[in-house]
Amino acid sequence: MIPFSDPSEPGHVFPYVNIGLIVVNFLVFFYELSVANQGTGQYNQFIYEYGLVPCEYTGHCNVIAGTPSPFFLTMFTSMFMHGGWLHILGNMLYLWVFGDNIENAMGHVRYLIFYLLCGVAANGLEIATAVGSHVPGIGASGAIAGVLAAYLMLFPGSRIRTLLPFTFIFLFIPLRLPAWILIGFWFVLQLISGAATLSSKAAQASGGVAYWAHVGGFIAGAILVWVFRHKQRTQQMQRYHAGPRAYS
Repeated sequence: MIPFSDPSEPGHVFPYVNIGLIVVNFLVFFYELSVANQGTGQYNQFIYEYGLVPCEYTGHCNVIAGTPSPFFLTMFTSMFMHGGWLHILGNMLYLWVFGDNIENAMGHVRYLIFYLLCGVAANGLEIATAVGSHVPGIGASGAIAGVLAAYLMLFPGSRIRTLLPFTFIFLFIPLRLPAWILIGFWFVLQLISGAATLSSKAAQASGGVAYWAHVGGFIAGAILVWVFRHKQRTQQMQRYHAGPRAYS
């Protein structure tokens, strides 16, 4: 399912932070492409240096030479790296659709702190479930999972314009799905996929997707949203998202 639009109430704040996060992610990705043009070896070294390598945090391997000092900075640098065009375009689409409303509900500074904390929580659970892994984790998916959780908690009935793939051909059916169906289905899929990767063979077959990072970010977002939201502003937004205009 591909979400592409959600209701935005009148008078919402301009999402400086959300747009800034998208811009930074693309700038880092373009830099990755420039490194890749220098050769596969240089690109792989860059990913290992700035991606999140779980075994470095658990003591199961040495910290790779060239990693930022202190090495836990990779908790943050890894959030802004992506493994390809589909990876970054998918992540940024979800952030574009859902992030502006969460920034509106929290305010600029609170939203940025919330986003980063969700990303750290996502990386934390990934480390806990892959203690000996040498595979570097990259991507904004964990932090964005926290944004999705916040949206689900605050606006579960909001109708999201979504494209649903039809059969095996490039044909999409436009739908308006309640957030609780769209985001809830996504989270259940992450749980199932994450449970399946707990065996080493299944983890290798997963193609390197950090499902537990998604789960960790989602759980953090579902909790932290109640700390970071502006209560009065959120109540105003909820009345709009629950009203007839949310379905128009």
